Amino acid sequence: MIKTNSEFKKELDDLLIMFYDQDSVMDIVHEEMRAGKLFEIFKCHGKTFEYEYNDPTGSELRQKSLRKRYALLSLYKMLVKMEGRTLPWGSFTGIRPTALARTGIESGETKEHTVTEFLEKEFMISNEKAVLVSKILKNQKGIIRNDHLIDFYVNIPICPSRCLYCSFISNEVKQVKNLVEPYIDCVIKEIRAMKKLIYDKALIVRTIYVGGGTPSVLEPSQLDRLLDELTFPVNEFTVECGRPETITKEKLDVLEKHGVTRICINPQTFSDATLKRIGRLHKKADVFNAYALAIEKGFKVNMDFIVGLPGEKAGTITKTLSTLLDLAPNNITLHTLSLKRGSALFENHEQLGFKNLNKVISKCESDLMNAGYKPYYLYRQKYQLGGLENVGFFRDEDLCQFNIDSMEETASIIAVGANAITKRVFSIENRIEREPNVKFIKDYIERVDEMIERKIKLFENV
Repeated sequence: MIKTNSEFKKELDDLLIMFYDQDSVMDIVHEEMRAGKLFEIFKCHGKTFEYEYNDPTGSELRQKSLRKRYALLSLYKMLVKMEGRTLPWGSFTGIRPTALARTGIESGETKEHTVTEFLEKEFMISNEKAVLVSKILKNQKGIIRNDHLIDFYVNIPICPSRCLYCSFISNEVKQVKNLVEPYIDCVIKEIRAMKKLIYDKALIVRTIYVGGGTPSVLEPSQLDRLLDELTFPVNEFTVECGRPETITKEKLDVLEKHGVTRICINPQTFSDATLKRIGRLHKKADVFNAYALAIEKGFKVNMDFIVGLPGEKAGTITKTLSTLLDLAPNNITLHTLSLKRGSALFENHEQLGFKNLNKVISKCESDLMNAGYKPYYLYRQKYQLGGLENVGFFRDEDLCQFNIDSMEETASIIAVGANAITKRVFSIENRIEREPNVKFIKDYIERVDEMIERKIKLFENV
């Protein structure tokens, strides 16, 4: 922890955690003005470090952004000197490096062709990661600044089992089976209210995404009842079917009937031993069977896999990637394991990962690009092994627009269901307002009318 009254305490603490564990303490940090210049001063283990930069000008928001940037850069340089090592993402502690680069372009600090140099200089991001960001910016398509354009998200926070690494507020289906029907009733009620809001405010739905959890854990009749409400005319309609063992021909028939265009099938690994270890109920054969059914139906398919799962070494990861490339799904998302608070793995984790994790991730990313996949979205999570990242790849110009909109926060999202977060983007004002639904299914059922009113209020001045 940082002992300071700094307005950037959270970000400074996040950076400190990347070098040490969360109990580490930096003694003092403060700012001083000297001859019109601002100094950021740190003291630790009897040593004093400081960083000087010109007093930032511009809007109040711009000044705050620059102060935070240089406070983090100052601390980062000090930690590099003390520990003799660097981080792949330098002093940047945020979730979206691509948004950082886009802001730099829009503010005039950099040009698209100089983004790499900008990220290396201003945040000490490694050349490899800066180049990756630059590629993603070039590959992203369909970003439209239109405050009447929205995505529609439905959350089904129910799964067949709980994974060892999961911190989501998701329920095992056997524990909430008596709540599933009333939950669907309430979600449908919220969908209908949002459809009226969308009509009244002349909003245009661009994509539909049904996520979770594992929506495909629902029975075919339940899926049919839910999807029957999602009648927006869109070209991209995605349903997460992440657990292959939940996928049947009957359920895919229901998805096809309602115009679903894309599904997610997430193997995470093709090692049956690892799958058992992390609490997944499927085996690799289930992935092959589910994928064959999906391809036969003509669905586009997204697949995820995770690097850093307990017990896995580089050879296992290489085999998983090789198998994925043989299957050639439309999108592949490469995740670095995140030790999230609230997960069983965070509380009782064995030795995870390996010393060359960054090299393994780099090789995976390189192999994907050499196989014709292009990176198109990227995000980072707290407590991610090695301070690394998650990257989504697409092939044949077939990216998932919802992933770009949600990860880059460039479009508003109306989200229904327990723990769903609605976002309204004010593009002219360059700000976002969020309206989260309550987290737990039982609370949501009891308070769904309140959730509806909150969203109506959020969009009242469209």
